[in-house]
Amino acid sequence: MDTSPTPVFSALAQPNAASQHGPRPLPLFLNILWRETQDDPELRRRAFQGLRKYQEASRPSPPPAPPTFASSGGARLLRYGADNGRAPVVFVPSLINPPQVLDLSPSRSLLRHMGAAGHDAYLVDWGVPAEHDAALGLDGHVSERLVPLLQSLARAPILVGYCLGGNLAIGAAASMETRAVATIATPWNFDGFPAADRDQIATLWQGAKPMCERLGYIPMEVLQSGFWAMDPARTIRKYAAFTEMHAGSEEERAFLAVEDWANGGPPLTFGAGRDLFEEFYAANASGLGRWHIGGKRIDPADLTCPTVSIRSAQDRIVPAAAAPEMAEEVTLALGHVGMIVGGNARQRLWDPLSQWLCTHGG
Repeated sequence: MDTSPTPVFSALAQPNAASQHGPRPLPLFLNILWRETQDDPELRRRAFQGLRKYQEASRPSPPPAPPTFASSGGARLLRYGADNGRAPVVFVPSLINPPQVLDLSPSRSLLRHMGAAGHDAYLVDWGVPAEHDAALGLDGHVSERLVPLLQSLARAPILVGYCLGGNLAIGAAASMETRAVATIATPWNFDGFPAADRDQIATLWQGAKPMCERLGYIPMEVLQSGFWAMDPARTIRKYAAFTEMHAGSEEERAFLAVEDWANGGPPLTFGAGRDLFEEFYAANASGLGRWHIGGKRIDPADLTCPTVSIRSAQDRIVPAAAAPEMAEEVTLALGHVGMIVGGNARQRLWDPLSQWLCTHGG
């Protein structure tokens, strides 16, 4: 009997293969909606209205794509700035969900803001994993994808990692010359997560692992179901609130853009998913100094370049207690996604980060 991974990457992973205005997975969302509103028929009615409005709403055209500066495997380095003689600034997004959260729309784009501020800014696009990438772990994403992209630059870069991208940025900085490192909402010390959340993630992985191992990847729907499980009530309430947003308003456009981003994206390689669930969430390898790349232990305390850890006291996805300890620490009062694209993001994060980058040569 053939037990090799099923060759379905190309069929399921193409980000624009089919337009499904989720939420994904829709059956699970409907199950959560029904359960969370069983004692509140009015909330149920409004949530269903918000769901239908979301699915049927027209979407504006996305911003024009920036040019590709370099590529490595399926990953690309997209350029948003221009050579100014200073250190290039490379933004490293999470492997989970598309990188577009950092370039969400013309008015909510951290990358375009940085380019306009004069930084030679770049964004890593991890792309769609190929069938032969199934075993590519988090260490491989650093050594075989990120580091080769960074080595294409003429100068040592400043790295800015968002969420899991911060882990990969720290790994890259430990592997090559780097001017400075900033992490945003990065999960490093997994003992800082509530025990209930880690137990929930462990249960999710236990149920999904056999199927994911057979496929060779972790479908986005598996990851999304884990996020929903952390706060199912909020998941439903936000769709109920969407019902009241005025058609064509900035508020409505922002909701659509964020939800489309959260419901989209290619799968995670099985190797990276296994590392995330078993080595990071379960064993806290990064927080305990047991994560290695190429035989080298990765510890942010060992970095000799300037570093800053930006976390949030209101982050439900990555608690402030889970963030890495760096030379500088900043705590915000914004959500995990809100600190990147929210109405206060420019004032609270974008501009202060731009100033920090200038201070350290970017």
